[in-house]
Amino acid sequence: MNILVTGGAGYIGSHTCVALLEAGHSVIIADNLSNSKRENVEKIMRLVDKEVTFYEIDVTDEEAVDVIFRNYNIDGVIHFAGHKAVGESVEKPLDYYCNNIVSTIVLTKACKKYDVRRFVFSSSATVYGDNTVPFVESMNLLPTTNPYGETKAMSERILTDIAKSNPAFSVSLLRYFNPVGAHESGLIGEVPSGIPNNLMPYVTQVAKGNLKKLQVFGNDYPTVDGTGVRDYIHVMDLAEGHVAALENLTEGVHIYNLGTGKGTSVLELVNAFEEANGIEVPYEVVGRRPGDIASCYADVSKAERELGWTAKRDVISMCWDAWRFEKNNFLRLPTMLNR
Repeated sequence: MNILVTGGAGYIGSHTCVALLEAGHSVIIADNLSNSKRENVEKIMRLVDKEVTFYEIDVTDEEAVDVIFRNYNIDGVIHFAGHKAVGESVEKPLDYYCNNIVSTIVLTKACKKYDVRRFVFSSSATVYGDNTVPFVESMNLLPTTNPYGETKAMSERILTDIAKSNPAFSVSLLRYFNPVGAHESGLIGEVPSGIPNNLMPYVTQVAKGNLKKLQVFGNDYPTVDGTGVRDYIHVMDLAEGHVAALENLTEGVHIYNLGTGKGTSVLELVNAFEEANGIEVPYEVVGRRPGDIASCYADVSKAERELGWTAKRDVISMCWDAWRFEKNNFLRLPTMLNR
């Protein structure tokens, strides 16, 4: 299939492009490079020895999106492009509503115009709000605690309504948890702009000495050690989950959790990184971060049952691969992190 991957030069998008190409699909990437680099497209091609078509566009631009659909026989869309930081969304809600929701509307309008019937949406476990763990796809969604989560929930509703009005339109809503790690080659991985919002890249920057210590946001949650608990999933497991969702997509709306089904606290992940790589990660506890919840992990039985997919890589592998990527790309060239 010819698959349009929005945000395909980014962290999760680039790994998913690799998984798609390895599965025999063709890939067209649309990315405005606001949180990624063009060199990632070159690295994707190097990893799989295949060509990738790249458009540097913003997918909120309806005319630019139309050019891609007009020029290529698109069989399906995997939509990653969007702002994604919980804390930032609390500070800049309008940016998040405009970017994340408009991009979904623009893409679905193009799908309808050009009769593209497969749509895989990069959603988030954030849509569950402060629900009871483990999160199950059949749960009633609670109001989320941040605008980022609201944009994901709204996009899910938009896609669901479109599928109801057009029974041939097939949608997979992938609610995933906390992707970490990197491709085992060490060639592609997570490179956030500025101070990271996610835990693993924050840990690796402290491990490299670029930051003095890790800030742990709260240690008074009702969890095993007081720090927030999340379902950390290796990014390549997540990428393979997107391919499984695309290839098994049937008419209607299908919702899947993509995670490991296990919760890991912030300090447990820090300890795993230290154990895996033999590096100390100093930290300090600070106040809770706006919009965060205590515990978040998945019931993943539906994805295993219906997609034949399950996460295969453990937390130690996540820590190994994340650090391998950093060593291969940045340890001798630390100034690259500020570009």
